Amino acid sequence: MSDHCDERATMIAAGDLQEFAPRGREQSRRHPSALSLQLRRLQPAPELCSSDGAAGLVGSLREVTIHDRHRESWQLRKGISDVGEEVDYDEELYVASNVVIWSKGSRSQASAVYKAFTVDSPVLQALWCDFIIPQEKVEKADVEKCICILQNSCINVHSMEGKDYIAALPFQVTSATLFEHFASHLCFPALEPLPTMFSMLHPLDEIAPLVCKSGVFGSCRVQYVADPTLRIVFLSAEPSIVMTYDTVQSLHTVWALRRVKPEEQSLVLKFPDQGGTPQHMATSSSLTAHLRSLSKGDSPGGSPFQNYSSIHSQSRSSSSPNLQSRSPTISNMAALSRSHSPALGVHSFSGVHRFNFSSSAQSPRRPSVTHSPNSIANDSFLVPETEPIVPELCIDHLWTETVPSMRSKNSQASKVFISTDLCGQKFLCFLVESQLQLRCVKFQESNDKSQLIFGSVTNIPAKDAAPVEGIDTLLVLEGSGNLVLYSGVVRVGKVFIPGLPAPSLTMSNPMPRPSTPLDSVSTPSKPLNKHLGPLEESVLLSPVPELRDSSKIHDSPYVEDCTFQQLGTFIQALRDPVHNRVTLELSNNTMVRISIPEIATSELVKRCLQGLKAILPKETAVQMLVKWYNAYNAPGGPSYHSEWNLFVTCLMNMMGYNTERLCWTRNLDFEGSLSPVIAPKKARPSETGSDEDWEYLLSSDYHRNFESHPIAKALRLDPLEVSASRDDFSQSLSLDSSTLLFSHIPAIFFVLHLIYEELKLNSLMGEGLRSLVVLLVQLARDLKLEAYMDYYYRDYPALVKTSRQTCIIDQVQTGFMLHPSFFSAEPPSIFQWLSSCLKGEGVQPYPYLPGICERSKLVVLSVALYILGDESAVLNEASHYLYKITSGQRNTSVSSLAEKLVLWMTSVGFTLRDLESLPFGVALPIRDAIYQCREQPSSDWPEAVCLLIGRQDLSKQAWEGSLQKGKSSVGTVPSSDIPSAAESEEDEDGMNDMNEEVMSLIWSEDLRVQEVRRLLQSARPVRVNVVQMPEASDHEYIEEKENRLLQLCQRTMALPVGRGMFTLFSYHPVPTEQLPIPKLNLTGRAPPRNTTVDLNSGNIDVPPNMACWASFHNGVAAGLKIAPASQIDSAWIVYNKPKIAELANEYAGFLMALGLNGHLTKLATLNIHDYLTKGHEMTSIGLLLGVSAAKLGTMDMSITRLLSIHIPALLPPTSTELDVPHNVQVAAVVGIGLVYQGTAHRHTAEVLLAEIGRPPGPEMEYCTDRESYSLASGLALGMVCLGHGSNLIGMSDLNVPEQLYQYMVGGHRRFQAGMHREKHKSPSYQIKEGDTINVDVTCPGATLALAMIYLKTNNRSIADWLKAPDTMYLLDFVKPEFLLLRTLARCLILWDDILPNSKWVNSNVPQIIRENIISLHATELPSSEDLSLETLAQAHVYIIAGACLSLGFRFAGSENLAAFQCLYKYATDFLKCLSAPTASITGLYNLETCLSVLLLALAMVMAGSGNLKVLQLCRFMHKKTGGEMNYGFHLAHHMALGLLFLGGGRYSLSTSNSSIAALLCALYPHFPVHSTDNRYHLQALRHLYVLAAEPRLLTPVDVDTNSPCYALIEVTYKGTQWYGEATEELMAPTLLPELHLLKQIRVKGPRYWELLIDLSKGTTHLQSILSKGGILYVKLRAGQLSYKEDPMGWRSLLAQTVTHRSSEARAFKAVRRLERREMSETFELWQMKLVLEFFSSRSHQERMSRNPTRGLFMNSEFLPVMKCTIDNTLDQWLQAGGDVSLHSYLSGQAPEESQLSMLACFLIYHSVPTPGQLAAGGLEGSRNFSELLLKLRRLHVPVRALLRLAPLLLGNPQAMVL
Repeated sequence: MSDHCDERATMIAAGDLQEFAPRGREQSRRHPSALSLQLRRLQPAPELCSSDGAAGLVGSLREVTIHDRHRESWQLRKGISDVGEEVDYDEELYVASNVVIWSKGSRSQASAVYKAFTVDSPVLQALWCDFIIPQEKVEKADVEKCICILQNSCINVHSMEGKDYIAALPFQVTSATLFEHFASHLCFPALEPLPTMFSMLHPLDEIAPLVCKSGVFGSCRVQYVADPTLRIVFLSAEPSIVMTYDTVQSLHTVWALRRVKPEEQSLVLKFPDQGGTPQHMATSSSLTAHLRSLSKGDSPGGSPFQNYSSIHSQSRSSSSPNLQSRSPTISNMAALSRSHSPALGVHSFSGVHRFNFSSSAQSPRRPSVTHSPNSIANDSFLVPETEPIVPELCIDHLWTETVPSMRSKNSQASKVFISTDLCGQKFLCFLVESQLQLRCVKFQESNDKSQLIFGSVTNIPAKDAAPVEGIDTLLVLEGSGNLVLYSGVVRVGKVFIPGLPAPSLTMSNPMPRPSTPLDSVSTPSKPLNKHLGPLEESVLLSPVPELRDSSKIHDSPYVEDCTFQQLGTFIQALRDPVHNRVTLELSNNTMVRISIPEIATSELVKRCLQGLKAILPKETAVQMLVKWYNAYNAPGGPSYHSEWNLFVTCLMNMMGYNTERLCWTRNLDFEGSLSPVIAPKKARPSETGSDEDWEYLLSSDYHRNFESHPIAKALRLDPLEVSASRDDFSQSLSLDSSTLLFSHIPAIFFVLHLIYEELKLNSLMGEGLRSLVVLLVQLARDLKLEAYMDYYYRDYPALVKTSRQTCIIDQVQTGFMLHPSFFSAEPPSIFQWLSSCLKGEGVQPYPYLPGICERSKLVVLSVALYILGDESAVLNEASHYLYKITSGQRNTSVSSLAEKLVLWMTSVGFTLRDLESLPFGVALPIRDAIYQCREQPSSDWPEAVCLLIGRQDLSKQAWEGSLQKGKSSVGTVPSSDIPSAAESEEDEDGMNDMNEEVMSLIWSEDLRVQEVRRLLQSARPVRVNVVQMPEASDHEYIEEKENRLLQLCQRTMALPVGRGMFTLFSYHPVPTEQLPIPKLNLTGRAPPRNTTVDLNSGNIDVPPNMACWASFHNGVAAGLKIAPASQIDSAWIVYNKPKIAELANEYAGFLMALGLNGHLTKLATLNIHDYLTKGHEMTSIGLLLGVSAAKLGTMDMSITRLLSIHIPALLPPTSTELDVPHNVQVAAVVGIGLVYQGTAHRHTAEVLLAEIGRPPGPEMEYCTDRESYSLASGLALGMVCLGHGSNLIGMSDLNVPEQLYQYMVGGHRRFQAGMHREKHKSPSYQIKEGDTINVDVTCPGATLALAMIYLKTNNRSIADWLKAPDTMYLLDFVKPEFLLLRTLARCLILWDDILPNSKWVNSNVPQIIRENIISLHATELPSSEDLSLETLAQAHVYIIAGACLSLGFRFAGSENLAAFQCLYKYATDFLKCLSAPTASITGLYNLETCLSVLLLALAMVMAGSGNLKVLQLCRFMHKKTGGEMNYGFHLAHHMALGLLFLGGGRYSLSTSNSSIAALLCALYPHFPVHSTDNRYHLQALRHLYVLAAEPRLLTPVDVDTNSPCYALIEVTYKGTQWYGEATEELMAPTLLPELHLLKQIRVKGPRYWELLIDLSKGTTHLQSILSKGGILYVKLRAGQLSYKEDPMGWRSLLAQTVTHRSSEARAFKAVRRLERREMSETFELWQMKLVLEFFSSRSHQERMSRNPTRGLFMNSEFLPVMKCTIDNTLDQWLQAGGDVSLHSYLSGQAPEESQLSMLACFLIYHSVPTPGQLAAGGLEGSRNFSELLLKLRRLHVPVRALLRLAPLLLGNPQAMVL
């Protein structure tokens, strides 16, 4: 019974025990559904249910009857966090009837329901699923995490993103299994001999059948899996395999699952009647038949799949001929369906018909009818609609279990899982419950990774089993009720569960043996013992391939009696293993959850175990780990602190040491050392006590600590001398060479040394280092490794001297030791390696253990890259153990090295926390690189890099950039925060969603924003201030008030256009609320009694429909508040439609606005059609313009059709004439221009050219408002050919410029070609025009068309056509306002000639006018016969206005100072003109027009800047309400005001061609006379300025406080023909100049970290920043305050950042400690040495010489001081007797103990070679210094060290003083 004694020793204590009940059960009772009511009624059933075959899928509910039990099941998995960090909780999916509850909770039982789903029919199964969404260009596909809920007829899929899919199932489902490889596949064995297994790769894809590939000798067959006897029992994603069970043969088979190859698809889909076989001979059950024939034993030696022909006898006639009748076409439905929205995905199943394979079938599940072959063939051709479904997955046969000698019918595996053993070998384990066996098959990948190789089966007797993934073991429940832990097939030990009685004690035991109660472990009856004895032994010793007498177990009666006759509670089953937790089902219907303990908790032990695993052979490693696990996890085992001590003892015992006799291991203190495992080992044979106990006490750590305690010194206690204990020297200890790890000692030693070096790189592991070095010293001494001994002495001088005891290893035994090839005689030292690198010496490759020495690898590579400049270091993986790093030639620019290093470090996952735990000397090169990158970062680095270099501003920028946000993240006020209407009146003015925070930064010193709001609000009644004259009656007074109100209303109605500009794109609407449209208030209040004045009183005549365009503009203004980034859909747009007819105009404007900000493309075509058919004129105008603006320049066909219906000229000549309102035609024509903008589309251009001169027709058609139509055609023609100039390809025959010139100057009408000539034959009955062109109608359109076609082309010949006439005779022929247009057009063509000064403006005025100009202040007029002074004066002001307007276009949005001053001068001149006596000649109307044009030009130049002078002008004009001031002038003035504050200062104007075209439409310099006037220009076009607005505000946001702040930026302009490259400093937030003018933008110091945005590579990055609200994240440097808190910069600390200070401080401490000679370890001295070497290294010097201005990383004064202090301290020691101990060290004798620490410091600091190396260098013969110098150069001894060593080596110790 030896192994039972062993059993007792190897009990493993399980962790805390907890009652377990699925969390969903409690929740579902509370869940408001019918199910909960039923559950409450059910009483717990008395009888017990044994676990059935479905235990793997269904957790049985104990409290309900067997009948109701299927209603409840659950499954658990390890919690997955969204971010990807480790989390320690379980997630549970609980199913009861038709409710699925997903909850999360941790061991502390705090659980929360995450989601609950209720479906219509009972849920068969619910599972987690990851579908993979294939990406086009990206290499790693996206994973969509979902929950699948399987019902009888369909699957519901709910994804984490909130998408829901429903996939119908075209057949009954027996079970579904989950798989997550390429995506989730659900496999449904169906109920008929059609294909029986199906997969679904995405919820929108078809359910496709699986195919299998089988066959030998290349005669491969690919066919559908159509065997009803195959059942899927297991699927796994990693590796991708399926396990099936054949119910007929009772065999398990493993298949590899993969995607189908295209050629296999085509094979399956072809007709399989090759070679003329009768069709139904190709039976569907061929696969089963293969296996059958094998099981009959035909050829046991051959492959399981034989030749196809041998199967005919076994084929079953009932198989339905399903493979032949599929037609060979391939369905593309799945490919299509994936592009639909989820809701449309369902229709891709064409129902059951997909599976009806012959036309005579009534249902797919019909009894199998045997057709004759012919009838089938005919059927298959008669039914074309049954196309086959393309298979997506294929299974390849991998392994089938061997046929057992006695096959029992039901041996299907009830549980299958993959388990990994402690060394990473994988086993596929399946539990056959009927035979109480767990079968484990080892498998591994083949060398080329292409397939899996399966080994032999090992049977473990088990009633149940579960994997414990957290610690790579599996838990087995034996038939007797014991829980045993296995690693792979190696038994680890029995699990002892505190609180549960062991089964053996509660059983009725027939033969009690009181002497050893535990001997009778698990023996209910003798037979069991007999069978289990040998089995356990064999399992312990070696994994046996197959148990010979396994069949006997089945006959023996033990199975029954041990399962049902025990008393008390015992474990019935195991379920729900998650990480290291598992649930036990007990026999008394309760469940408890236990956790299996970890293999190690201390970081150090984990590291060492990992290293040993990597280096030892697998079998040895597993045995070693099992022994350790048992020792560590014994009940009442050690606490955390003594874990290392336990590990050392355990390891040394396994290496053959006698830890009892070895002094230092004997004193290792195990807390809780009375644990049952160790107690027997520690017991001493004598009970009386001995001297040893006293010595034990004296040599204990406690005693040593006490002696060195200051109190001991104060009390003058004499130190007690420990007499050298007898066994230290008297007898030498030898090692037991028969132990497990003896032969591997050198390998273990070397690995532990590498771990020691690795731990040096983590300053948090200092404690572990000291523990480890003691073990290493012992091993090094015993292995006689002098170099290593010396090395450890130098590291820990104080520790090493204390341990002296050696163990002798026989020479003979040394032969048994395996010295691995990688073992080096010189100890590898990471600090030494770095030091050599810094000094530029050649370096050996550094040994590296993959997975364990990751830090060493990282440091070595980063230094190789950054110091040696070898870029290949980080590119390729070198050999297995070693990183071969050659010191290559440096070849790259140094700055990019820092960048490369930082980028590489982030790619390997290095973070700031890692950096902080690196020792500062080692980290210095890395910190230096980081410092360099922090100073000059690149704006396109990934987020992790920015975090590493401490630039969160950049990382946040990158993150925001990748985030598609609806809201701009700074300062947008969500609508819920707006106070209610009762609180303040201001809220309804439509301007309350502006970003106050940013605006208060831009205009911080005054209240101009409030003033603008006051000027532009139109929601409150105006103040009507009329004084009642004494002679006026009350009635007259009321009329006067109302007339005055009418005047004021002209202004109020003009306000919304300006308000739309001010609030442009400032609001993100809430999708559930309507857009608030402020009402247009046309009433007034008269002081003093504040009486209401109303226009509808009937006292005065009010024009009809006066306010209809005003409310249209009001709607546009409200709609333009919506930012383009908002989330808006078609439903919301329709939802905003007003119920009241009066508001239809506002809604029309709202639609136009949605088009301008791009949202109208989302409106469904159906709704557009709906709106247009209503025939509401305004709605049509708004909709047509909006849709065209949204499709700008796209030539979209559907929109073209929509517009063409409204333009008679674009309809075919025979079409019926539609009665389209004139204004709608105008809008449609402009719409055509927008949709075809810049395309130079020939047909469109031809029609529009003709339309400019469209003559009036008979019957009054086209007779009113002809001017606006002609202008619209001209503007549209200009847009279509925008900027093409003379390159109009294919239009030369149209003579566009000549025709336009004729329209402009008049002449005979040409005969009109084209299809519309029929209509124009009869002239109009109203207007007599004759055959000449009516220039008054056609000139404006033609002029602007020329301007736009030749825009910026600098074409002189065309420009000369547009020159103002210079003779009086010709001047009389041209309307003065047309001179404005001509001047404007001419200047736009000669774009590059425009100069911002008055000289250039005046140069546009012809000679004759300049000579006869009247001074503005003249009192009397000169008289003249031949000159009409009126004409000249009018021509003069209009030409000046035209030139100034072109100046506005040229410098739009530039805030050009010269342009502003020039325009401002002219504007003030015109203002003076108005009040001058000569104003009557020019005409007040003309002067007002010109003044308005100038104001607009000024506002264009200063767009978005909120310039105070222009604001004052606008406010002055706002106040003028009487006289000539009509609606149009107010419109112009308030548009100027709106432009000035465009988008609340966030937007500016662009000067691109398209923008200029839009601005020409919007700012056309002829203003309407009254609010319904559209004669010359359609008012709706005023809003097209939106197309010219672009976001250009750059707002710095402090990344730490997340609020906008001031920052200094430097803008660099590219050089142009007018100015060279220039830089300008701006204080952001500021509007940037146009991006194409810029070279780069820099955030300047010293307050904030610098940041460079380089625009030479492209402006897309900056554009995306600006379009997302212009947020530029900046980071305040340490010790600086923001400009708001500290405007002058006087309060900042002139301090360096914190990190540098702390590392300097640390170094200083170390220097002080060295001065006081208290260095017990030399770790910190190494760091200082590395710091000094780094700053004197060549690479650092080169960097400094390249960039002398760069700030030093450490204070330059600090380094020499530190170096000097260390040198002095060491030299003083040398003079004060240190030379003696140095001499004895070099000659190989032991120096005295007091000097040891300082000696080690000297050796390290001066890189003194070891005595061994000196001896090998042959220095004995040296006589003089030069000889010594030569020899020591080879050993890389620095000269400063040589100077100090020379006197000693030359044998003259006195001459040490230098």
